[in-house]
Amino acid sequence: MVSSSKDEPGSDGENSSGNVPESNSECIFVSGEKVLAYHGPRIYEAKVQKVEFRKNEWKYHVHYLGWNKNWDEWVGMDRLMKHTEENVLKQQALDKKAGVDKNAKSWRSSQVKPKSSSDSKLDNEETKNNVSKGKKRKADSGIEKNNSGAEKLLKIQIPSTLKKQLVDDWEFITQQNKLVRLPRSPNVEDIIAKYLDYRSKKDGTKTDAVGEILKGLRCYFNKALPVVLLYKKEREQYNEAVSENVTPSNIYGAEHLLRLFVKLPELLAYVKIDEETLIRMQQKLHEFLKFLQKNESTFFLATYDDPKIMGGSGKGKDN
Repeated sequence: MVSSSKDEPGSDGENSSGNVPESNSECIFVSGEKVLAYHGPRIYEAKVQKVEFRKNEWKYHVHYLGWNKNWDEWVGMDRLMKHTEENVLKQQALDKKAGVDKNAKSWRSSQVKPKSSSDSKLDNEETKNNVSKGKKRKADSGIEKNNSGAEKLLKIQIPSTLKKQLVDDWEFITQQNKLVRLPRSPNVEDIIAKYLDYRSKKDGTKTDAVGEILKGLRCYFNKALPVVLLYKKEREQYNEAVSENVTPSNIYGAEHLLRLFVKLPELLAYVKIDEETLIRMQQKLHEFLKFLQKNESTFFLATYDDPKIMGGSGKGKDN
């Protein structure tokens, strides 16, 4: 895994004392403060260890509570929230959205991501059980280490506005009993085509690397959608909308595609990917997410529909 724990802001030799905070720049968090921090699609308890002003913004070095210090990292203000009752409820809502489930632990290693407080007890028990087993397999430990996908976990940082889309998505479906009207326009195929056209105009040429990554993204979306990307309330709609001759990428849109980025690190955790390819993939996926964010008003629905009004389970013409 490519860890960001050592990547301090300005590590290229820039001295933090060279930047002076502007009068309207406020340091919201202080050293030693307990906070809630975004890491990927979830929120975790953390503690601010250092505060520095670099490159015209405040940076905070955080330690995720209950996790090895190797996960410590520098983050911006947009990744942190005050540890309040309201924000703890938001943390719990995102846990539900991300499908945090005791029965779903086969998808992740106990050290794939920083723990939320609800994970700690289970992981501690697993650690104790694995210690004795690990001693018996000491002779094979080198093989296990080389094959560990957790060490090369894909790290996807979802922009804050898209994180809000995920929360709204969860609320529309689980709390308001609404559904996305299908088929969507633009659908996933349309979005990928638009992005390839955008990259072609921006770079002056089509790059095979981007095309291959998006081809893989489409494949994972079509395979993962019915397995891990749907809420229970959406399954009837899926059965009505998708047939043997129709792939999900031609029916679903940005709302469900964004969910894939939540699950993608887990889906790829044990795929053998060399470090250079992993870094390049992270960069290309981050650029694609920025494209989604830039076209948020075009790609995402502002609200979902009541299945009773749409008729059936929500299949109909997409306006």
